[in-house]
Amino acid sequence: MAGRLKAPTGRYGGKSAEERQAERRRRFLDAALQLFGGSPGYRGTTVAALSEAAGLSTRQFYEEFRTLEDVLAALHLQVNAWAEEAVLAAVAGAENLPLVERVTEIFRAYAANVTSDPRRIRITFVEIIGVSPRMEEQRLARRAGWVELVCAEAAAAVSRGEAAPRDYRLAATAFIGSVNGLLHDWSAGWVDATLDEVVDELVRLLLGILQPADPRAAGA
Repeated sequence: MAGRLKAPTGRYGGKSAEERQAERRRRFLDAALQLFGGSPGYRGTTVAALSEAAGLSTRQFYEEFRTLEDVLAALHLQVNAWAEEAVLAAVAGAENLPLVERVTEIFRAYAANVTSDPRRIRITFVEIIGVSPRMEEQRLARRAGWVELVCAEAAAAVSRGEAAPRDYRLAATAFIGSVNGLLHDWSAGWVDATLDEVVDELVRLLLGILQPADPRAAGA
């Protein structure tokens, strides 16, 4: 299909066309979180099944999206946006805390948001993998955004004299990879630990990057 069908215009039921469109889109994304993030997963879901779960028609689906991959892309960005909002709020609230407390508060905010719904974990770490080059590009772009956020926090720690000045990009990339891998494995039941234990381990890892035990390592 070359593009979406044209959505109706004008007011109906007291709502504008834009309001109705936003509501339809939300219902499709809510249904996608249920089906893609639960059962049967993205690859097992059809347009008809998604439309039925949303309580809408397939025609209305094509008024909002071209393909199911478009829905997955939008949902993946939404889940990341929720986590980013939680992290940025924690960054603002922890601005005046010492490094250890600040890092702990920020990372707990991220983990609490991502793990608050197992379906979010599956969208972020499972369903997005291997779908298409386009989705891989989006996944890596969002991952790069998280790397930038860690680098910004490292720069803030350097400016406060809490961390050694150096290029933290490689270390931040390795840390984000560890976060993705460990949270995925924990959510899949492959890690015998509580969420608090997982978060504490990741916080220790990040603090080890910012404040290595060997002072010579900081300037390496």
